[in-house]
Order: sequence, then C-alpha cells, then structure tokens
Amino acid sequence: MKYECGLYGGSFNPLHKGHLECLIKASGMCERLIVVISSGINRCEIDVKIRYRWIYELTKHIGNVEIFILKDEAKTKAEYSEDLWLSDAEKVKAFAGQKIDAVFCGSDYDENSFWKKCYPESELVIFKRNGISSTEIRNDIYGHWDWLPECVKPYFVKKVLLIGSESAGKSVMTKNLADYYGTGYVEEVGRELSEKSGTDEMMLSEDFTEILLAHKLKEMQAVRNCNKILFEDTDCLITKFFVDFLNDENAEKNSKLAEAIAAINEYDLIVFLESDGVKFVQDGGRSEEIERNRKLYDERIKKIYRDNGFNFIEVKGDYNERFDKIRELVDKMLEAK
Repeated sequence: MKYECGLYGGSFNPLHKGHLECLIKASGMCERLIVVISSGINRCEIDVKIRYRWIYELTKHIGNVEIFILKDEAKTKAEYSEDLWLSDAEKVKAFAGQKIDAVFCGSDYDENSFWKKCYPESELVIFKRNGISSTEIRNDIYGHWDWLPECVKPYFVKKVLLIGSESAGKSVMTKNLADYYGTGYVEEVGRELSEKSGTDEMMLSEDFTEILLAHKLKEMQAVRNCNKILFEDTDCLITKFFVDFLNDENAEKNSKLAEAIAAINEYDLIVFLESDGVKFVQDGGRSEEIERNRKLYDERIKKIYRDNGFNFIEVKGDYNERFDKIRELVDKMLEAK
C-alpha cells in the first residue's frame, strides 16, 4: 500500500457512483481509509444514518474502511466558515489517532481547496471527476437513476398504492403498470391466505393477522429491487375493511394492528379505483353482498382511508381510461422536482 492512513470525505447527499469509484480507489491505496460524512444538522439533508448505511454496505467487504460522522450546525454550506473547517479537521485527526498521509478528493477540488488548508501535512490525491454530481442528481433523481448504486436506489423509490372494493380491477392494473414501467409490484397477499378454508367466510382471526404482517414484509422486500416505482395492490386498511365486513372474532385486535401498520406506511400516490365503469367479475370467491352494493362499499373504504389520514385520487372510466389516467399521474410524479 502507498499510504498507511488516508481520508475521503463528503456529504454523500446522495451517495453516487462517482463517490463509489473514489471509495474503491482510495481504499486500494491505503492500509486504513477513514471516510468522513459531513452532516449539517440544520440543513435539509438525507438522514445521516441512511448515508452511513450506504457507505457501510458498499465498503464492509473491503475490510480497511472506517466511517466517521462529522456534524455541524451551520444552516447553509456558505455559513460553514474556514474557522469551522479547521476546528472540525482537528476532530477528524483525533479520530484517526495517527498521521493522515493522504486526503482523497475528486477533481472538482484543487490544491487551494479546504482539504489542503485543513490537512496541510497530508498529500492531496485528486481523482479525475467522472461528471457525476450530487447537485444534478438532487435536481432530477429519476433522470439520473443510473448514477445511483443499487443500495441507494430504494431510498428514492416512489410507492404507488391502488385501492378499491372487490373486482375494481386492482390486481390486473397493478401488474400491467409494473410491466409498463419495468419495475416491481406487491400483489394482494390476502387472496391466497383468505382461501385456507376454501372460502373467506370461514377465515380464522389469525389469517387476518398473517395477511397484515405478510403484506408489509413483502413491501419492505420488494422496494429493494424496484426501478423508480413500486406498485402495490391494496394494503393493511383494505384488510381492516374485510376484518369488519367478515366479522372477525378478534376484529378489535386486528383493526388495531392494521391501524398501527397504516401509521408507519407512506405512499407517494394513492389511487382509488371506482367500481363504476367496470363489470363485477364473480370468480366464486367474491362477496355477493359487495356485488349488490358496490357504491356503498366504495364509500366505506374511502372513509377508512380518510379516517387514517390518507389522501387519494379517484379514477373512473373504462379500463383503458383508468390506465391512461394513472400513467399520467405517475409520470407527473416522477417529473416533479
């Protein structure tokens, strides 16, 4: 190795492949590499714990990388003065506990940068910048999607939830949208689990509990492998509706579980598929009561979502009209800055 101890730092807000290239090269040139995450606690930045995990996931296999979080209270980067640079550099040196032989940075810095002012005793090693910029990424995340390492992408995945009563076309629409956008989806887990007894009318209370937990787990797993968007077919509040509709013997407990999961759920877009405009398809397992009173149960489901603080957009029309409308909403969401 050329250096015993090296330093590479940044805000990593977000971490991109340019950072990753520098991490790989710097770690290959040192016995020990210290990665400093600059965290402005009064600035609008991605949670430093998330940034820490990104760096950890990308470097844990290397074996010689240590991570140090350097917090400051400046409200803007412009307010992060030279005096603060110098005092914070002393904190990094104390963490290192040995001479820092080299400071690594990209070619957006030069010999007159703060790195040289803060670490004059260290050699400044400048890697040629590959054109990737955190600022550009922040201004257009989805237009620069390929600049993000795989472990970073899940943080930016948009979640689109499709809800509605039985036979509103949610399952087919979810799969078609996922195929159209080349991404993943979460199917309705309740369909299979509700048929353990052959009919949902004979469901056990524990079946509802399993549905609630299984759906959330599938969502958490699916988001790791998505291309910008995750489409979901129903969620815990639809299960809550059926807990009441099917007279679950432990309705209170399962309703509380559904509401607890709803409290941690976040969606970027919720679409309610109205029952108007689509034929009710009786597949042998759907409720004849809901078939007779589709509008009534549409409104009950809407109330559950409103009562739990969720806003949604109602989509009507035939299947193609619905598909076009949802696609328009998704495209607008991805274009938003």
